Amino acid sequence: MLLQPMGDTAVVVGFGNVIGATTLEKVRAATIALETNPPLGTLDVMPAFTTITVVYDPAMPGGYATFQERLLACLKTVKRLRRGMVTTLTIPVCYGGEFGPDLGLVAQGAKLSERAAIASHTRPKYIVGAVGFAPGFPYLAGLPIKLHTPRRSNPRLKVPAGSVAIGGKQTGVYPQESPGGWHLIGRTPLKLFNAEEVYPSLLKTGDQVQFKAITAEEFAAWK
Repeated sequence: MLLQPMGDTAVVVGFGNVIGATTLEKVRAATIALETNPPLGTLDVMPAFTTITVVYDPAMPGGYATFQERLLACLKTVKRLRRGMVTTLTIPVCYGGEFGPDLGLVAQGAKLSERAAIASHTRPKYIVGAVGFAPGFPYLAGLPIKLHTPRRSNPRLKVPAGSVAIGGKQTGVYPQESPGGWHLIGRTPLKLFNAEEVYPSLLKTGDQVQFKAITAEEFAAWK
């Protein structure tokens, strides 16, 4: 674990450079500790694939040196994750057609039929490596190598809310309508972000995601 200042308002806590389940478990456990008992002066905690950025009040007495001591003391209390601390969410997806206009291109690049590409995408249990770009957007690690697809050269100005997409080595879900440069392979009726909730984002860093293929009829009937 390595602490590095980011300007005079934040500290980056690093857990190495390897993106994987073990690292994300450490990030999630430390995040829980920091959110449960935040060091005095903490303003925000932002976990990602291998780091946690902790924003603090630079006007606090003692500044960075004092906050670093408090941060280290808190991190020493980190405990291993217990069952129930990590959520596994099944996300229903209607693949292809109007919901996934780029599925054919992704399948062609992988030298698979569209049905095989869907099977490949639904097989893994993905890990949420970070939440960002747009509120509630989950960056998911674990995409099969065959499905790795470079981002679009011409991003779309409007990507529909719920679109499931692939960008490079990752897959993700657009919670709201927004511009986007990833390839759209399907859409989910599940709402991943609700600003009116106490915890607006349905997913957090370290959570697990499993995609499940559904039909257009099931999509239309979803409530």
